[in-house]
Amino acid sequence: MEVQEKETTVAQPRWLVPGFAAAGMIAGFLAKLAAGWVVEWPWVPFEGPLRMLVGTPEPWQSLCAVAVGTVAGLVVGLIGLHESLALRVSGSRVELSVKDATWELGRDRVRAAFLDGKELVVLSTDGTELAREKCDLDADRVSAAFTRHGYTWLDTDPFHSDFRRWVPGATGLPPGADAVLRARAQLLRKGGEEDDLRELREELAALGIVVRVENKRQWWRAVAGHAPDGTDEGPASDER
Repeated sequence: MEVQEKETTVAQPRWLVPGFAAAGMIAGFLAKLAAGWVVEWPWVPFEGPLRMLVGTPEPWQSLCAVAVGTVAGLVVGLIGLHESLALRVSGSRVELSVKDATWELGRDRVRAAFLDGKELVVLSTDGTELAREKCDLDADRVSAAFTRHGYTWLDTDPFHSDFRRWVPGATGLPPGADAVLRARAQLLRKGGEEDDLRELREELAALGIVVRVENKRQWWRAVAGHAPDGTDEGPASDER
């Protein structure tokens, strides 16, 4: 396969922000139309602002509702764009960006990539996961970006059958891993920040443990080449 040298970028389209702004503008106008009816309900949230809006003379009432809706939509769009995954792939590296963080993975470290549900996973040559990030990008564009530059794209996780359901005190884990998994479980129950969950996942990776989540339940597998006590047993075979 011929490897393309020019970098391929896959990211959310820039029209996402004005699109949300337009949707907010429409929502604001519809809210203005419904405000007079809603404000008469026995109980309604934001009753004070709604009564203020209803009492504002036209055209200021409509202009105010549309302006607030537009600004709200713009903010939501900007946040969505900022927090979404951006992917850049070239013949020499894979780069992933989320919020203000960027991970650059050299080609020599990348074994393959695949989508696990709504997550993009990049596998290392030793079977560890170099990245596992929430991905709302078009699946066909993502797979095409990797294959265009000669990377292996998989339909499924080749290690899927190796994962085991984690329960507190699970056997076979290296020292310290169970405590990290307990901390992640608490974060998952509370809807913790992705940054915190990622940091704990990286701690597990250092112990030779790969973790994935299904319905807030954690599943784990040990990476070949890491002993149960966390020591390195030597280079792992790449054969399956």
